Amino acid sequence: MIEFKGLKGYDAGDEVGLDAFREIKYVDITGTTKGKGFQGAMKRHNFSGGPSSHGSKFHRHLGGTGQATTPARTFKGTKMAGRMGGEQQTIQNLEIVFIDEEKRAILVKGAVPGVKGSFVIVKKAKKVGI
Repeated sequence: MIEFKGLKGYDAGDEVGLDAFREIKYVDITGTTKGKGFQGAMKRHNFSGGPSSHGSKFHRHLGGTGQATTPARTFKGTKMAGRMGGEQQTIQNLEIVFIDEEKRAILVKGAVPGVKGSFVIVKKAKKVGI
């Protein structure tokens, strides 16, 4: 269940139709991205990796993570391998192509975050034309 504050003209349990999107041309869609599990630094942070030939054994490794004697530690926030995806993400300025009242669906041009069948929040676009 999601709570929306500041909605005027609606009471709890009211059904919200698609007619609110009739005059809107662009929307922002918020959803949870697909979970990809534990991923290496190359996939997770788009690192280039090491050389692939000439005796190198450093193909998909992260590289240096800290300094030498001073400060002798790895700083917080250093990009490393770890869990990827499963985060809330907002895609802005998606164009509404078609509204199907019968199926209660909105067709937008562009990528929508999440797996098939997941819940998303559709709002009027904040930054139209930027």
